[in-house]
Amino acid sequence: MINPTYLAQRTRSSANWADAKRRVLHSYRDWLRAAPEIQQMYSLNLPISTIRTKIRQEFERHRYVSQLNTVDVLIFNSHQEFQETLNYWKQLTHVLKYFRTEEEPKARLPSNFINGFLEGRN
Repeated sequence: MINPTYLAQRTRSSANWADAKRRVLHSYRDWLRAAPEIQQMYSLNLPISTIRTKIRQEFERHRYVSQLNTVDVLIFNSHQEFQETLNYWKQLTHVLKYFRTEEEPKARLPSNFINGFLEGRN
C-alpha cells in the first residue's frame, strides 16, 4: 500500500546558522543514502557514483548562499524533491533532466534568453 505521507515533514525555519547547517547536512546525507534506491526505482542506466556526484553538484551550486531565509527555502525544495522522487511521483524524464549533460555532451543552457529563443526556432 502506498502511503502518500511517507517522508512528509512540517515546514519550519532554521533557528540560526548552526541549525541550518545541520538541516542541510541531514538532507544531503538522505539524498546520498537514497542513491541506490533511486537508481533501482527509475531503472537508471547510470552508476551510483554518477548519481551521487550529481547530488553533490546540486548542493554545491548553493554553497555560498548567505541569507538564512533563502537557505530555508532551498532546504524545503530539497526535501520536496526527495519526497517526490522516493514516493515515485516523478516520471523517468523528470529524473533524467538532472543528468542531461552527462548523456548529451552538447546539451547546455543558452548564454541568454534571446539566444535560447533563437536556437529553439531552428
